[in-house]
Amino acid sequence: MGKRIVVNAGLTETRLAVQDGTQLVELYVERAGRRSIVGNIYKGVVTNVLPGMQAAFVDIGLQKDAFLYAGDYTADRGGEAGVIPPDADDDTADLDDGLVEPLGETESLPETESLPEHRRDAVAPIEELLRKGQEVLVQVSKESLGTKGARITSFVSIPGRYIVYMPQSSHVGVSRRIRDDAERDRLREIVKDLPPPPGGFIVRTVALGKAAEELTADIQFLTRLWGQVQSRFESAPTPSLLHEEMDLTFRVVRDLFSPDIEEFLVDTPAAYEKCLHFAGSLVPQLASRVKLYEAAQPVFEATGIEKEIDKALRRRVWLKSGGYIVIDHTEALVAIDVNTGKYVGKRDFEETVLKINLEAAVEVIRQIRLRDLGGIIIIDFIDMERAEHRDQVFQALMRALADDKARTNVLEISELGLVEMTRKRVRQGLQSLLTVACPTCKGSGTVKSDLTLTAEIFRKVQAGAREGDSREVLVRVHPEMAHHLDAAQRDAVERLPGVVGGKVVGQGVSSYHRERYYLTFR
Repeated sequence: MGKRIVVNAGLTETRLAVQDGTQLVELYVERAGRRSIVGNIYKGVVTNVLPGMQAAFVDIGLQKDAFLYAGDYTADRGGEAGVIPPDADDDTADLDDGLVEPLGETESLPETESLPEHRRDAVAPIEELLRKGQEVLVQVSKESLGTKGARITSFVSIPGRYIVYMPQSSHVGVSRRIRDDAERDRLREIVKDLPPPPGGFIVRTVALGKAAEELTADIQFLTRLWGQVQSRFESAPTPSLLHEEMDLTFRVVRDLFSPDIEEFLVDTPAAYEKCLHFAGSLVPQLASRVKLYEAAQPVFEATGIEKEIDKALRRRVWLKSGGYIVIDHTEALVAIDVNTGKYVGKRDFEETVLKINLEAAVEVIRQIRLRDLGGIIIIDFIDMERAEHRDQVFQALMRALADDKARTNVLEISELGLVEMTRKRVRQGLQSLLTVACPTCKGSGTVKSDLTLTAEIFRKVQAGAREGDSREVLVRVHPEMAHHLDAAQRDAVERLPGVVGGKVVGQGVSSYHRERYYLTFR
């Protein structure tokens, strides 16, 4: 089985999975009433300019003001030729496929199909570019994550099926995933020879082998869309949404449905009809691969995807060899540790370590993609004495990373087996999307032990008894703690009344979380 797209359309959310064989490699979620805003274009108003940060806050109608760096702003709104986004030079603009839509609630489509991130060094200080109350046309480039508002840019990029249109650029690039030099030159020349309107273009991967007519139609559609956005900007109130991305099923067909997808499985008739309609319009030659799943067993269970999602939420991931990796999230970075686990090898220790590290390199990248881990990532492979082994592991890591659509920067593996990398993320990771922090441990993963809580409660009882003239102390605790006090700490509990000079009564309260207790002196 090759690659497959599986769509589960539920009542409250739509989930989309991409499988490579039997392995789940990508997961996207879109929930009712909570679609991603990445790629949306707004008319906003500047609410504050921060010279010290070379940035501004912009009200685009969201709960929190969006954040605009000076390097992400251009005063040009008309897309005049010659205005090039930072970093869009001849070497770096032959990129992936331009800014691609979010595929889920705070999800985005293969972000690898995206333009290079604009440098934050602006041509002029922010206070000379923007002023409070100024109206601006901006596009969301990164979701609001945690306490941060959405990140926005005025360098607009609008994706089509084959082309990404950049009104403020004059560059013509080709996706770096098209590796044939002759084909790259052919596609670039097609676009350059057309009489397109001002602006820049990136030819997407799916344009491989396409004729000039198909690229021309895409360009005409995108430029008409941009003209409509500009017209709306002139008349719309502030703040206003000028252009909203289509729903998940449309973006799936536009951005993920390519010839290497052997099957497109959809589990409800309504979603199936939509996907079939979009496929018939955008990729008619692949429409026959869209199939309706009609079996009684839920499609994610029948395809093994549900189990893979459960595994992706665990801290420890086992490898086939018996080794395992551990994924820990911290405030500043994600740490991934590789361990030998149950695998002891056969003869040579170095060969044992190499085998585990090679297997781990592939699984680590799969987990990074599946969980959509971003920011700074540190991978701690098992120490390798031989330089050639470290090179083999690093090359295996880079080969696995070639399929990742997000922008990454990877440093060479160190003598200690450490790999430092950064990965751009525009949406919530899988863990923050599907889970919430434990209300008892508050996300720390630990709670106070029974002995620690016992000593703490006894100290509070003694301190409270000294402060007042009470004859009885009522101690309310979690039922498990009440059982511990009654069983393991019976001797200490029986001595406590003599210490405090009054009766001590314990009571279990099922609504209390594990560490909570309450003392009443009466």
